[in-house]
Amino acid sequence: MLDATMRKMIDPPLNRLGVLLAQRGVSANGMTLIGLALGLFSAGLIACGRPDVALVPMLLSRLADGLDGAIARATRKTDFGGFLDIAADFLFYGAVPFAFVLSNPDQNGVAGAFLLTSFYFNGTSFLGYAILAEKHDLQTAAQGVKSLYYSNGLLEGTETIAFFVVLCLLPGLFSPLAWGFGALCFATAVLRILGASTLFSKQD
Repeated sequence: MLDATMRKMIDPPLNRLGVLLAQRGVSANGMTLIGLALGLFSAGLIACGRPDVALVPMLLSRLADGLDGAIARATRKTDFGGFLDIAADFLFYGAVPFAFVLSNPDQNGVAGAFLLTSFYFNGTSFLGYAILAEKHDLQTAAQGVKSLYYSNGLLEGTETIAFFVVLCLLPGLFSPLAWGFGALCFATAVLRILGASTLFSKQD
């Protein structure tokens, strides 16, 4: 819901930094992998009981996630780059809740399973919508220039990162926060499916 607004704020500085990095030979795919490594390192710290320390590499990983697209725009966008980026994002998004489960399985296990199920459902609705949008030649730049169609929703990347930050600051509240955020993820997916049924049924 907030991604479009955030893109207007962060894209200009990211694009300038992306140009500088591209001029120094940093590749978009390399930046994607750096971001993934930082994200997984952050998840490892959470699993070891240090969510406070995990905040730094987590935020750096999201900076890298923004920079890979900026570098691609400054050089050349590729289909594989877009594929690698979304795969890395989904792995990171799944690793963080899993890390909280590992840190305290008795307290966080059920809520973590519910949250991951909601991520799975929401991610499927997102990718399925993108496939149909490509089939029908739909385009949008509301969330920035992307390699695939980014449909909006109640919860997007901005909300998810904010949620992860809150989890790291308040790890003792993981279970109630996970139940609440997971429910909103389910709502996001259902609304996206309803939107797809309206839009693509008309086009068929």
